[in-house]
Parts: sequence; C-alpha cells; structure tokens
Amino acid sequence: MRRDTRSEDKTERYQVDMSNPYQQAYDASLHNPEGFWAEAAREIDWEKPWDKVLDGSKAPFYRWFVGAETNTCYNAVDRHVEGGRADQPAIIYDSPVSNTKRILTYAELQDQVSRLAGALAGLGVTKGDRVLLYMPMIPEALVGMLATARLGAIHTVVFGGFAPNELATRIIDAEPKVILSASCGIEGSRVLAYKPMLDQAIELSSHKPAHTVVYQRPQATAELKPGTDHDWAALVAGAEPHGCVTVQATDPLYILYTSGTTGQPKGVVRDNGGHMVALKWSMSAIYDIKPGEVFWAASDVGWVVGHSYICYAPLLHGATTVVYEGKPVGTPDAGAFWRVISEYKVSALFTAPTAFRAIKREDPKAELLRQYDLSSLRTLFLAGERSDPDTINWAADNLKVPVIDHWWQTETGWAIAANCMGLHHFPVKPGSPTKPVPGWGLEVLDESHQPCEAGKVGALVVRLPLPPGTLLTLWNADQRCHDSYFAEFPGCYKTADAGYIDEDGYVYVMARTDDIINVAGHRLSTGAMEEVLASHPDVAECAVIGVADQLKGQLPLGFVCLKAGVTKSDEQVIKEVVQLVRERIGPVAAFKTCTVVKRLPKTRSGKILRGTMQKIADNQDYKMPATIDDPAILDEIKESLETVGYAQARP
Repeated sequence: MRRDTRSEDKTERYQVDMSNPYQQAYDASLHNPEGFWAEAAREIDWEKPWDKVLDGSKAPFYRWFVGAETNTCYNAVDRHVEGGRADQPAIIYDSPVSNTKRILTYAELQDQVSRLAGALAGLGVTKGDRVLLYMPMIPEALVGMLATARLGAIHTVVFGGFAPNELATRIIDAEPKVILSASCGIEGSRVLAYKPMLDQAIELSSHKPAHTVVYQRPQATAELKPGTDHDWAALVAGAEPHGCVTVQATDPLYILYTSGTTGQPKGVVRDNGGHMVALKWSMSAIYDIKPGEVFWAASDVGWVVGHSYICYAPLLHGATTVVYEGKPVGTPDAGAFWRVISEYKVSALFTAPTAFRAIKREDPKAELLRQYDLSSLRTLFLAGERSDPDTINWAADNLKVPVIDHWWQTETGWAIAANCMGLHHFPVKPGSPTKPVPGWGLEVLDESHQPCEAGKVGALVVRLPLPPGTLLTLWNADQRCHDSYFAEFPGCYKTADAGYIDEDGYVYVMARTDDIINVAGHRLSTGAMEEVLASHPDVAECAVIGVADQLKGQLPLGFVCLKAGVTKSDEQVIKEVVQLVRERIGPVAAFKTCTVVKRLPKTRSGKILRGTMQKIADNQDYKMPATIDDPAILDEIKESLETVGYAQARP
C-alpha cells in the first residue's frame, strides 16, 4: 500500500523555539492552529494528504484534516513492522489475578490483528459497521480494537462486567453487527462470567447483532450457541490476514459511551486522522516518551484512558504498552505497581490518584516500594480525580520523580491541562494540573460569561475550535451534543468543571460545576475543602458533598477514610479536620459535619460517586450507578450518614 506523508497544505510551517518551547508551542497552537497541527501531522502516514487542515463551515462541529485518507491500524502496527520494530515488544500483558504474563511483538500483533480482521470481514463487517467489545483486560481487547480499525469499521468498547441492562442500551444505540467478548473477567479472586450477562443484554435489546465471537479463558468457559456464537481462537485460526482499509481522516474510529444526566448514555465519537495526530504528538510533548520505551497506563480499555493511552497513543508512537489485569493493592499487596515498573523497566506510569491513595493507605511508609528497583521510572502522571497535594507529595517524596497531575475528560480524549514534560518542566504546584496544553484555549468565565480575574473561581471553558482528537459529536445525536457542550457558552466548549487560573497561568480544577455549593449565598468549592481534609496526616482519602439545609440552602458534609495504623479515635480525627477547614477556609465554609467511613463508593475507573452520596444523604431516590465498583459500599455510606442525622426521612 502506497504511503504519502507529504502534505499539499500551504499553511505556514511551525518551528519550535527551543529557548521557550512550551510558550512558543502554546502561542502558535492558538494563533496559527492550522500550521501547528499540520506540522504535527507529519508524524502520521497518510495515504492521501488533506485538502484542508481545519474546516469550520459547520461550527461548532469542526473537522480536522478534511480530504485526507489514512488507516489508524496501519499507523499503530504495520508501519512499525515495516520500519524495523517487528521484534520489539508492542504489548506486555501482566495478570497477577490469573498468574499470566505474555509479550506480543509488533510482528506478532500484526499477525493477530490482521487475522482477526479477516475473520470479522468473513462475518460481514465492512467500513462504517460497528463492532462492540465487551472484554476484560487482556491483549485480545486491543487486538479487537485494532482489527476493527483495520477494516475501517467503528468500535465501541463497553467495560467488561457491565450489567446487562446498561450493556443493552449501548447495543441498541450503536447497533453493532458483531460483538467481541470473552468467557469471563477476573476481579480480585472472583471469576465473573461474561457470556450469561451478554446473552441477557442481547435478549433485552431491540437490536440483535448477527454474530458474537467469544475468547475462551481457562478460568471459565462459555457455552456457545450454534450459528451465531463463534469461538475466537478457531475463527481466527481459519481466517486469512486482511489488509488495512483506507478511510477518510474525518471518518469515525470509535464510539465511547459516557454517562448522561438523563440516564441515556452519550456516545462520544472520535475520528481517525485528528485522533492520531493529537495522541502521537502528546506522547513526546506531554509524556516525554521516546519510541521503544515502555509506557504504562494503569487503567482499563473500557475507559477513555484505556483507549488513548493503553491502546492507541503508545502504539502510534512505536512504544511498548502494558496491559495490566489487577489492582494497585491486594494483587498480591500494595507493592503490585512497583513490581511491574521494576520488572518491565517502565519509563512513565499514568494512573488515577485513587490508586495511590489506596497504596498510601496500606503502606503509608512506602516500605514495599523500597524492595524494588524503580530506576527506570522518570515520571508519574495522575488523572481521573482531583490530585490532592498530600497524595502528590507522598508520591514525589517516595518515588523521587516528578509527579504530574493532568486534567482531561472522556469528551476531550487527551489532556486539557498538564505539565508538558517534553516541552518544558514547570515547577509543580500541588493541586494544579499546571498549564493549558498547546491547542487548548482555556478560560475562566463568570456567571455573566465574562472572563474572571486571576484566582477567582468560575466555569472552565475552552475557546473553539477544539484541537484535534476531541469529540466529533455524539453518536446519532448532533443536537444533544450541541446542547450539552456548546450552547451555554457560545463559541466555547463547556467542560462542566469549575476552577480558576492563578497569576502564573496555573490551572486549578476545583470541582464539577454541580459540586460548587451555595451556603447562605456564598459559592464554595467542595474540592477546596477536600484538599484541606486530605492534608490531615491521618486521612488516606476523603470526599465532601453539599447536602440540603432548610436555613442555609446547602451545607458541606465530609467523609474521611483513615490510614492504616491510626490510633486516634474517630471523634478526635473529626474534631481536628473540622478545625482545619475553619482555619484554612474560614467560618464561611460552615463545615461542621464529618463522618469516618471504611471506603468511598467509586466507579471502576476510580471516580468517587459524590452525586450518589448526595442523594443518599438527602434521602432522595437514586439509580445504582452502572460503573460502580462495589454496590455494597452504598449501604455502608447510608449507615454512616444515619449516625450524623442524614439519609433518613425528614419531618
């Protein structure tokens, strides 16, 4: 297949001034986005160059690299085989829960992907068709994503183990021709059979996929229905390798569903061309990773981090990616992450702050960490929840590497704000994800849509156009996309996060806009209060929500999880954290109520379910979150709330 990396675009080429590369890159990306991203696009192989870098004719639905033709799988796999990386590890699979380790080289990955693509083509999958993946954290999940992209089809990955009714809503919306699944997932010591849940979801769905392909795992085999169900290994063994199908840069690569406020999930659509350009650029500019190095995003392929930084970005960059099936603690202990870093010489780790809070809680003195050689690790990146200063400082003090908080969303696909380690290493301000990444025209607006002065909390928005790699739209829902993200602040993308930018240009993301509470007319950030609670030496993890109050409208209510080995009484710790908030934020915060809990309810990606906790506290009806890690925690939260006078009918 002929590959042409040249562009016929006439926009000015952007050259980085290495004397101040971050500022030069940021300024160029906003003042001349076409030139900036055209230069970045030279790192991608194009079958046909673009006619236009940026098309704003249907704003706010902008399109990047219009007219260009390419294939994402070719750029992530085949070109590295052709370019001399055939024998380099592409995927390292490490599963302490199944005692399994495997390495796939780029050549082996190409063989598996091309054969699965041939098998899917044999089942009738063609360009534009949807393939749904319901998979555990095994290499075959990445193989399935890449094989779908190889055919020019569109994949939608649903987190393995999702409840049947939630899976059914995604089947109905995406209308997949084929579903790729596995016989089971493994969560800790528990084997979770997938096929019965998948069968129930299909039964509930008004759309019936033509075929289901099941990867049989030895921990539990699935019973297959003749005619519609296929054994993955047998199907692939009999298939011919399939080549890469050329698609438009603006064609969809995948749909990723994120929870909607109406209960109807929102299918975020990502393109092929802009997605590749942004992620390839980010690997060097943000993460400072070189081709051939080992990059580990300790997440799941069912989430956006897994899409961007387990599957696509490392492989587009010619790096080695780690697929880890396990937890940060308990598989087998709080040294699980250190073993993986040491064993595979990981250069950068990307995980959620909640993972480090769990490690810190179990091993507060980091004694397990000192048993491993972590000399390969240069940086730790955190995202997914606010990174409190205490967690950042604990990690930095013990790992002896920069700890980089960065902020992004499912819709954005990659970081909005970060300390771009490949451009310039700014001093870390704990609690801040540093500065806007090049391409992101980030601003803070007040309730009148006017820019806020430095240090004042407001709505965080991004001036359009958004950079490449962000959402194209919502699947079959352009109007909903417009209403959700572009209507409230004309000319901007609404992040729905609140925060501020300080006098040095550092960004602070304080809370979701619905987590800004109104206490007797004072708008207060629950995130700022969480920061104070987390600074207490006995607190491992915390959350603050706003609860209804007849007198003041809302009041803050805190939850704290204590570190292992704390000898103080719960009452003493609560007294101390209440005093801390009073000292650091002031009496205006009206922070008087806090409860000690064993654990906080979270999604499987580590986000604390504050909205659900608030509904429980206010004794409102709530729907069990589909993404919850352990539903039993909600009963524990209710019991704790009852001890402080909440979660019960009010007179």
